[in-house]
Amino acid sequence: MSAWNHRHLLGLEDLSREEILTILDRADAYAREPEGPPRPVLKGKVVVQLFFEPSTRTRISFGRAARRLGADTIDFTVSGSSVSKGESFIDTARNIEAMGADLIVVRHSTPGTPHLLAKHLRCGVVNAGDGAHEHPTQGLLDILTIRRKKGHIEGLTVGLVGDIAHSRVARSNIHGLRKLGARLIVCGPPTLVPQYLTTLGVEIAYHLDAILPQCDVINVLRIQFERQRSGLFPSIHEYAHLFGMNRERLALAKPDLLLLAPGPINRGVELTPEVADGPHSAILEQVSNGVAVRMAVLELLAQAREA
Repeated sequence: MSAWNHRHLLGLEDLSREEILTILDRADAYAREPEGPPRPVLKGKVVVQLFFEPSTRTRISFGRAARRLGADTIDFTVSGSSVSKGESFIDTARNIEAMGADLIVVRHSTPGTPHLLAKHLRCGVVNAGDGAHEHPTQGLLDILTIRRKKGHIEGLTVGLVGDIAHSRVARSNIHGLRKLGARLIVCGPPTLVPQYLTTLGVEIAYHLDAILPQCDVINVLRIQFERQRSGLFPSIHEYAHLFGMNRERLALAKPDLLLLAPGPINRGVELTPEVADGPHSAILEQVSNGVAVRMAVLELLAQAREA
């Protein structure tokens, strides 16, 4: 674990290959452990979940990870807090820290929010998604799932398909996978695939059928209606026809194609049910691996704070 000395996890962009591998290796060890009583790794520590956006998988996964490591957990609810009375975001976080928080897991719609917290707080900060910027633990669990299913990352061709423009998951996947030696292709309607992504070392495509035979992995990203303006593509039906993964499209892919989706998925849009639940899909394994990744992150950050 000597390759890790960060007190915060704000994104994968600033991590080295060795630091990413440190997290993945620790997470892989946790993923292989049989279920048992809580480990005392974080005994006496308090992990606070500060979520300003809805979440199912990430919130529950972090809570599960913290409790499996022996930590106490606190869930922050915006509607029942003094934020609704006008208290500032920073004041809210500083008051929570003053109650004994050791690690704060934050999700917010504004990019850069975790970075702002890290400047004002002494406790560790974990980015659980900041706007369309990054979602580092989702990127890590996607990468861990690929590595566990394929045995390696380097040399693989990974396609990220869908709403790239609004996807924090896409950015974390790009930063992480590129550093581990994968080839990245982003694919979607021109209105949802920013040209600047070529500066990150990825390829851009607008026709899914053309890239499918090349891909070892397809990560299907959700259409984020809540972050979009209207008119970015003609209709949901047309989007599903051109970019949805269905049985016919799977016939164009490699026989051992690995299919991922960070969730939640819009069934019948990004994926048809038989594909989402079929033999190529590792969607539920991603969820399981998410607990292991978040255990690894919380442990490493807690150790760095005590070093």
